[in-house]
Amino acid sequence: MQKILLGPAGSPAASTLEGIDKVKSLGLQAMEVQFSHGIKMSLQLAKQVGEEAKNQKIYLSVHAPYFINLVSEDKKKIKESKQRILDSCERANFFGKSRVVFHPAYFGKMSKEECYQSVKHEIFDMMEIIKKNSWDVELAPETTGKHSAFGSLDEIIRLSKETKCSLCIDCAHIYARNDGKIDYSEIFDKIKILKKKELHFHFSNINFSSKGELNHLNLDSKPPFEPFAKELLKRKIDATIISESPVTWQDSLKMKKIFERLGYKFQ
Repeated sequence: MQKILLGPAGSPAASTLEGIDKVKSLGLQAMEVQFSHGIKMSLQLAKQVGEEAKNQKIYLSVHAPYFINLVSEDKKKIKESKQRILDSCERANFFGKSRVVFHPAYFGKMSKEECYQSVKHEIFDMMEIIKKNSWDVELAPETTGKHSAFGSLDEIIRLSKETKCSLCIDCAHIYARNDGKIDYSEIFDKIKILKKKELHFHFSNINFSSKGELNHLNLDSKPPFEPFAKELLKRKIDATIISESPVTWQDSLKMKKIFERLGYKFQ
């Protein structure tokens, strides 16, 4: 039976712990813990958060800090970037089979292939550290919305195929990166090569320019959500869908109503 989990990016309450209870009361099933502007959660609190999520049956993923570039010309910045991802993983380990989402890199002066090989090398290195620590997490590099950033759909799929890491598919970023065009059927066709039984998505509407994404928007324009929901149901793939709109949990509830209208019944 297909399993779909919906929830907000960030807590809909004053704290992460309270947010888990709020997500449950709203009838949602997931939440992405945001370390976007820095990791301020202690390991002790992470353990409490994980226990509460388990009690409430809420799936938690993590968004690592934005300040990450795995191919910087400054080796110190690469080391610090990896440490931010690994610090996120250490906390996510308490959440149980959590995916740690991050924006991998910027091309800078590198060719796209050079950038890809460098990102791949750092992913393998971090996966070794994760394995050594027996952390129950998956790295999930995200499709990015700016042309200057590493993270097209093809690049992220190739990275996942060659390293066996997970991935995060941000539909708004794909839409912005492709100048306002998106083909959900093509996306799912491309992902098939990974043979994933479960996928992780970000969804919102988005404002963009010739350089790519500018800012996320509420779920009332483009890219359209209902055709995505229809395609996902058609493919019968399990999925977690995190709302990254300015009104995260409200738009998660909009998504839920659309799925229910299409005949999906949430547990």
